[in-house]
Amino acid sequence: MRVGRPPAVVAFGALSGAAEAVFLVLAGLVWPTRGRAVVLEAAQGLVAWERRRLRLPPVRVRGPRVFGYLGARLAPAVLGAVTSGLLVVGLVLAGIVTRALVAGRMSAGEALLQVVIGGLLLALNIQAIGSVLELDRWLARNLLEPGRREELEQRISELTTTRAGVMSAVDAERRRIERDLHDGLQQRLVSLGLLLGRARRSRDPDQAARLLTQAHGDATRALDELREVAWRVYPSALDHGTLDDALSMVAHRSAVPVRIDYRLTERPPPPVETALYFVACEAITNAAKHSGATVIHIDITRRGTEVEMRLRDDGQGGADPYGSGLQGLARRVAALDGRFALDSPPGAGTMIQVGLPCE
Repeated sequence: MRVGRPPAVVAFGALSGAAEAVFLVLAGLVWPTRGRAVVLEAAQGLVAWERRRLRLPPVRVRGPRVFGYLGARLAPAVLGAVTSGLLVVGLVLAGIVTRALVAGRMSAGEALLQVVIGGLLLALNIQAIGSVLELDRWLARNLLEPGRREELEQRISELTTTRAGVMSAVDAERRRIERDLHDGLQQRLVSLGLLLGRARRSRDPDQAARLLTQAHGDATRALDELREVAWRVYPSALDHGTLDDALSMVAHRSAVPVRIDYRLTERPPPPVETALYFVACEAITNAAKHSGATVIHIDITRRGTEVEMRLRDDGQGGADPYGSGLQGLARRVAALDGRFALDSPPGAGTMIQVGLPCE
């Protein structure tokens, strides 16, 4: 709904006030029963409608404040009905004066006097409508939007939740690294030691050469795995190059083609670069393992005070937003006051959008 001019906004507010008065009466009858959840949801829907009508940003309000606002809104609703009614009456009287003037039942002097009086009353009416609209908006801001204390309490709650989430993600990453070291690299090093021992004890030069060749291959693969584990701890490439350079190295090792569009003229802060790097790596790994994608696109750009990164693939979609991997990424982004969004409809690929503040 888009209502532009104050008279229309106030008129719609008068109509919605009548509906809200009926709702409050019905809510009082239903509240003692088990229908409280339905009543509260309906009240929140009315609040959302009012804020759209007043062109105010949406807010999340719970509990009695919703009903307190709807009750207080009856005052501007009644005043809006009165001022809107007076405006309609004025328009009707203007039509009567015009008709009498055309019909010759009123002289030009009398018509001019009526126009002056009507103009003054119209100005007062428009001023009253504007005052009613300001009252309506004042109530919506002061009764619904959180105060300074509530904002601080909400911020503390968010920081507490984020801190717990980050600690959980760090512990999960440590377990993952330990598992990779134990099940992968450690086993390969044990195998490498056995091969070298067999080559050392062998009396057949050809067999010793084959064992040394196999050991060399295992050593190369062990170095690759060690490098992968080290990069999951911290991407050292960011110390010597940009995020574009680090992601280009990841793309080079990826089994799925990765196309990177890097459009930053200035380097973001190191924590932002690190977070974006880990999000991109996890997204590339997930796409390669689970999505069946044939190409992955990464777009990194600056939007206002944020660095925005979009990752999308043409895979099968259906990614679980509550999976441990994606939840870990969301917590990592939230720790920097960023935003994380996942869009993965089945059969239509996956898109991850991350925005991180740089100021």
